[in-house]
Amino acid sequence: MPPTLVNGKICYIEMPAKDIGRSSNFYKQVFGWNLRKRGDGATAFDDTTGEVSGAWVLGRPPAASPGLLFYVMVDSVAKTLDTVVAHGGDVVQPIGADAPEITARFRDPGGNVIGLYQQPL
Repeated sequence: MPPTLVNGKICYIEMPAKDIGRSSNFYKQVFGWNLRKRGDGATAFDDTTGEVSGAWVLGRPPAASPGLLFYVMVDSVAKTLDTVVAHGGDVVQPIGADAPEITARFRDPGGNVIGLYQQPL
């Protein structure tokens, strides 16, 4: 299915990386993002919904401290943090800092800080 085309929708993210292969593999392993090569040879991704895509870019500083911060929805923040660490990421904000929301933040291999969000049951 093609993504939903709606005015105002967030659709594309460029993520700074130090090593595109390492960063792309991290997101594939942690979140199951689909990786693909664009026509220009860049490594791109589609999230698990097929609604958000993007690519990793070299030569930009990482989003190392929250200014603009995006969150990835996950089934379990706790299990995802374990997977993040197992694949070379670091936990920078553990679960509980935004209680009662179930969130955490991690630093990816490129140095970017990204949030995790779990929908309460």
